[in-house]
Amino acid sequence: MHNSLYPEPEPNGVLGVGILGAGPVTQAIHLPSLARLRDLFEVRHIMDVDPAVAESVASRVGARFSTSMDELLADPEVDVVAICSPHQFHAAQVTAACRAGKKAVLCEKPFAMNGEEAARISAVSAETGVPIIVGAMHTFDPGWLAAEAAWGNLPEQVHTIRSSIVLPPNPRFEDFATEIVGRPEASAPEASTPNHVEPAAAKAMLRGGVMGLAIHDLPLVRRFVPDFQSVEVLHAEVLQPFGYVISLRTATRTIELRAAMNSTWKPEWTFQAIGDEAQLTVSFTPSYVHSGSATAQIARAGSAIQLGPYGHNGYEGEWRKLAELARGKGEAPPARTLIDDLEFALSIADGAATRYESPTHTRQEVSA
Repeated sequence: MHNSLYPEPEPNGVLGVGILGAGPVTQAIHLPSLARLRDLFEVRHIMDVDPAVAESVASRVGARFSTSMDELLADPEVDVVAICSPHQFHAAQVTAACRAGKKAVLCEKPFAMNGEEAARISAVSAETGVPIIVGAMHTFDPGWLAAEAAWGNLPEQVHTIRSSIVLPPNPRFEDFATEIVGRPEASAPEASTPNHVEPAAAKAMLRGGVMGLAIHDLPLVRRFVPDFQSVEVLHAEVLQPFGYVISLRTATRTIELRAAMNSTWKPEWTFQAIGDEAQLTVSFTPSYVHSGSATAQIARAGSAIQLGPYGHNGYEGEWRKLAELARGKGEAPPARTLIDDLEFALSIADGAATRYESPTHTRQEVSA
């Protein structure tokens, strides 16, 4: 609940949006999504540390621009804040947005760098009454939500969970969505051969793969893993030019995380939960694609139900949820859920990096 210090929604129902960080996620995901939701939102202020990028991106939507977080948060026409800055700034910016009396905050994942930061953010959200959602878009996809409403006792009987992702590099779909201004230059990879990646680079790839790609599906995985706190990484390897294969287990579940980012002509993003008597398969649209929702199938012996596609996907879904929360309707994700999702992802990222062994080292051990 919002207290009387917070302004009421505007009479016409349109909420003013301020965005911290004007990079590709803002340009190719959030601005196109908001353009379809003009009855709910109006972008009014965009901040970026690069003034040229801030001005150029803001000019597309007729918004003000600045290079200062404080200036954006002090803007009385900003009702809700989207935080799309580098990860290390998320915790401080979420906290500042809550204390600035905004109606709701959307933060790109991860919303904190560790469990302690996440707990502090949750405490500030509870203290100020400002709801926070994390932009793991699959949890807001109508296809996923429809499956959740229809799967019955599937979570109790699941024994195997798989997340499988095959995508081209992000710029391919970013450029389909919009013309990117000020795209950051990719850092040069450490020296490698087709069959070998330097261990330090491989461990960084595993952590980055989990926290940047697998993290979209890890809240879904955790929905089917009641004993998630006991997750153990059995195997972790990297794929070139970018990807991972990670095998995990708990006492009751087997989990497989696979991703390959290459020049594939046919992208695919699939989530599966397999139980004794039923199986869920969800096919999501690729990152940066705005053309509809996931589709889901729940199969049982002798029958199957198909769900979706629906008119929008999780990118738009998270903004619809934010509008609902900013008006004091519905329920925000519980703080414990956000913290558990983050700590689950961090434990897998750290476990995968620790478990990694280079192929060369493994082959030497076997030949000995």
